[in-house]
Amino acid sequence: MRKFAVLILSLFLSTLLFSQNVSEQTARKQKIEEEISYLDKQLAATKSRKQSNTKELNYIQRKISNRKRLLKEIENEIKNIDNEVSKKEQQIAELDRSLESLKRSYSELVYNAYKNRDQTVWLMYVLASKNIEQGYRRWSYIKDYTSALKEMADDIRGKSVKIAEEKYQLAKIKSNSLTNQAKKELEVKRLSTDESKARQVISQLSKKEKEMVQQLNVKRREVEKLNREIERILTAAVKEKERPDYKATAVDIALSEEFGNNRGKLPWPVKRGAIVEQFGQHNHPVFKNVKLPFNNGVNISTDAGAEVLCVFDGVVKQVLMMPGYNQCILVQHGDYFTFYTKLEKIYVKSGQKVKTGDALGSLTVSDNESIIHFQLWKGTVKQNPENWIR
Repeated sequence: MRKFAVLILSLFLSTLLFSQNVSEQTARKQKIEEEISYLDKQLAATKSRKQSNTKELNYIQRKISNRKRLLKEIENEIKNIDNEVSKKEQQIAELDRSLESLKRSYSELVYNAYKNRDQTVWLMYVLASKNIEQGYRRWSYIKDYTSALKEMADDIRGKSVKIAEEKYQLAKIKSNSLTNQAKKELEVKRLSTDESKARQVISQLSKKEKEMVQQLNVKRREVEKLNREIERILTAAVKEKERPDYKATAVDIALSEEFGNNRGKLPWPVKRGAIVEQFGQHNHPVFKNVKLPFNNGVNISTDAGAEVLCVFDGVVKQVLMMPGYNQCILVQHGDYFTFYTKLEKIYVKSGQKVKTGDALGSLTVSDNESIIHFQLWKGTVKQNPENWIR
């Protein structure tokens, strides 16, 4: 009985943990699939253009990256399901053995009861007692024997039902595994199609090297000018804090600490979208020997004219205009700063306090989409926003 209870508890805990893992994996897959769906929408919009461009290639390559992430999630889920199937099969086999043992014990009790079914024999057994105490014990034994038979029969029925339920759950899990296998095969085909499309776009773009290098040089100058301006503003802000008469307020100290504690938990600066250019130094997607300008933040493609949202409580430090980046907003969060660019409309002003999720403005629209360039700094040290946002 005790062993059976331990097995049931083990099954329950195993099922609970498996359900939690499946729920987490499903959430991760859903986020990846949402981004792929968004990228498909943006790529559909580019089909009206006659010529391919690096933006289209960025979308395709981001899709490829997401497909690989999705495949990894599916493979992990299949692996977890297979492990759960193996575990459940072992546990069900153990339950079956335990149930068979219980049935054998029950059969022996029934057989003994049948052999001694004559009520006269039972009565004589009680009456032959030497004293009342012994007679009571014998009577209790007969009563307990009958109760034990009934209790054991109930246990057998209950445990048979439990095993049937576990076998049904096992069949469902196996069905999920087959569904995931089919989905994996479909995603492999889609990945192959995306990679083929990327090669096709790269082939088209490679014929326009001169034009693209010229565009890249213009972009490099814009990026360098933006970076210099941001670094100038941040250096001035840090120097202000280093003055002998400067005293950090309790609010600023608490804000800095709270911001730091939210690493990996900050909301996105737009409601939805996809990161199409990542932080750091990267080579050109077509001309591998050409380095792109160092990206101090991330570029997020989003809906046309989308609102830009503040990622944390803070104060608008500055609103400025930069060539190639339109209007820009710098928000201070104690020792941290977030920078939002390419805005068409501004809803805030310098010195204004803002809260997490507040709309700071709306983005400019180009080719029926908007792209925000978003940076995050700790003092004068640039941070990779992907390590900070959810």
